[in-house]
Amino acid sequence: MKRRNFIKKLPILGSFPFVLSGIPMRVMSSNMPLQQLAAMSSNDKVLIILQLHGGNDGLNMLIPVANYDLYQFRRANIAIPARNSNRKFIPLDSTIPLKDQVGLHPDMIGMKELYDQGKVAIVQGVSYENNNGSHFRGRDILFMGGGSEDYLSSGWIGRYLENEFPNYPAAYPSTEMPDPLALEFGNNISLIFHQSQNIPASISIDNPNQFFDLVENLEGFEDLEGIDPRGIPPQSVESSPYGKELNWILGLEQKSDDYAARLKQLYDIGDQIQSNVVYPEIYPFNAPPGISRNSLSGQLKIISRLISGGSKTKVYLVRLGGFDTHAEQVESYDPTMGVHAALMYHISSAMKAFQDDLKARGVEDRVLTITTSEFGRRIFSNGSYGTDHGTGAPLLMFGKWVIPGVNGTVPNLNEGNVEKQFDYRQIYSTILKDWFEVDAQLVDGGSPDTTIIHGDYEGRGDSMPLINKNFITSTEDFILERYRLNDCYPNPAKTETVFSFKINRKMAVNLKLYDLKGQLVKTILNWEEKEIGEHKIKISLKGLNPGTYIYRIESKNGLLQGGKQLIIQ
Repeated sequence: MKRRNFIKKLPILGSFPFVLSGIPMRVMSSNMPLQQLAAMSSNDKVLIILQLHGGNDGLNMLIPVANYDLYQFRRANIAIPARNSNRKFIPLDSTIPLKDQVGLHPDMIGMKELYDQGKVAIVQGVSYENNNGSHFRGRDILFMGGGSEDYLSSGWIGRYLENEFPNYPAAYPSTEMPDPLALEFGNNISLIFHQSQNIPASISIDNPNQFFDLVENLEGFEDLEGIDPRGIPPQSVESSPYGKELNWILGLEQKSDDYAARLKQLYDIGDQIQSNVVYPEIYPFNAPPGISRNSLSGQLKIISRLISGGSKTKVYLVRLGGFDTHAEQVESYDPTMGVHAALMYHISSAMKAFQDDLKARGVEDRVLTITTSEFGRRIFSNGSYGTDHGTGAPLLMFGKWVIPGVNGTVPNLNEGNVEKQFDYRQIYSTILKDWFEVDAQLVDGGSPDTTIIHGDYEGRGDSMPLINKNFITSTEDFILERYRLNDCYPNPAKTETVFSFKINRKMAVNLKLYDLKGQLVKTILNWEEKEIGEHKIKISLKGLNPGTYIYRIESKNGLLQGGKQLIIQ
């Protein structure tokens, strides 16, 4: 928008929406004096919110293992195969109780790899009381951080940022916080970023270079009669409410110039850092053309560059649409392909690339990603190869510091809807307290009407075991419980011994025996494919001299590796 058109279209009174340099905002007049305070946050953690727009079908994302037959019966025309198929579900974790075990959609290989690395936490049955399955109302409730009876004008992230960075926007950008508090990908600002009686604490962009170009291409006021070429309102209106409003708007425009230049600088710095990670672009199987392109990859790729370039932005919102799958959720000839399959691939493959990219850039420690969707889908499928609006759904968390595993159990498939096991607000409050390290009293410890997370709900005040809040414990124990080389028995041995190991996915394994000089003396397994579970291999030691030997195991993905000592008498 040109400056002359921008000024001409300004209303005289009240609060009003407008688009400034491609940034949708809502400006409100304020009679409160704005103090120039520095950012209060000393926490450098970043939250990525991945919105699955339309209501994700959690039962074709996480397939129940123990009661698979009932699952197949309830959704016979869209059920993901468990056997006798090249594209059957991927068993996630054989170490958890059978009743809680799930399989992943066959196109979620990347998520399985991240889970095995200890970088995924799953929460089953996330919802809230009186979920009515409405797109718009459901989205508002999840964004505002309240209950089904609440109608808040602010969002939970907006209230968090309001506490951490007081007096936005007047006090920013500052030396301590030179970057936008939050960034949203798209062309509007969601309720989640709205503050109480203030403009939203975020800006929206498609990409930093486009944002920068929009600001640079704005023209001046030179030919607009009555307006100073510097953008200063005429003296006749300067002291009026209109003049004050206009001055504030022009000040915000200058801030947008600053943010645009800063974003471009950060992006360019991050873009020069080579990570050699390739983000997926196209779904490799059959799906409608409009859903084949992985739009999530581009958004996450930009974020990784901004963060590695030095951005201090606290929260990013990215979107993936297409989840309102009333019809043709799957291809009629193959339930493992189609719209939902492509979406599962996009989430899984893009998040795997994103985590690998963050690790390569040395910023993996700072980033947590969570999914959100306004509701889940019904337990039974419909006659159009689809699913209708439901209630509960799984929530996924990705990152180095998540406490990996599955929280909750599979849904009761005898019901029509996925029942609520966890209130979404308990997860959000956990993130605020254990990730952003916000004082519990501010999060949910005071009056329900005055804290960041609103309302009385089951689990209020209690954190869930989702985040390693000490940020010092690795995931070694999680991995070793699922991929490990055991001690052989007997040891010491004379004529034979038994080697054993455990794996949590089908994989090729290499197991060899060496002497202390490092010379190979016996190949036990030579990249042999093994199924999930415990494996025991008895071998003869005849022909080997008494002494000390080392047996070593490895897998190509690096999850199974190590060596132990064997003594032959």
